[in-house]
Amino acid sequence: MPKILVIHGPNLNLLGKREPDVYGKLTLTQINALLRMKAKKLNFGLKIMQTNSESVIIELIQKAVGKFDGVVINPAAYTHYSYAIYDALLAVGLPAVEVHLSNIYAREPFRRKSVIAPACLKQIFGSGYKSYLEGLDFLSQYLRRKGT
Repeated sequence: MPKILVIHGPNLNLLGKREPDVYGKLTLTQINALLRMKAKKLNFGLKIMQTNSESVIIELIQKAVGKFDGVVINPAAYTHYSYAIYDALLAVGLPAVEVHLSNIYAREPFRRKSVIAPACLKQIFGSGYKSYLEGLDFLSQYLRRKGT
């Protein structure tokens, strides 16, 4: 069974409380439950991690090789400046999808650039929690086409 790693970046542990008008009212626990249900329907294994630490995100990506077939990542604020996460994604060569709850291109100017996106197959944003589900669905279809 193919396995996907989902990485939630900084401050996503505060979902449901943190700016619900921007990020929605669902908690991270609720989003994770929806992801698990979707993965089960798709017949994919799933591991979900959240960290506020850039170095931990990099380590998760590096350790994913040989254990996971792809990555769904919401790098949150690291989206806009973490070339280290970008480098890690390129280095491991696993297919990745970048997701965001909000439309980063309709927000503050500093949020409108992703340095992570070029290391990913696709970027999905602006659909709230559904961005994660769409990312998981896209990655599962990609992996099936590749025969994983």
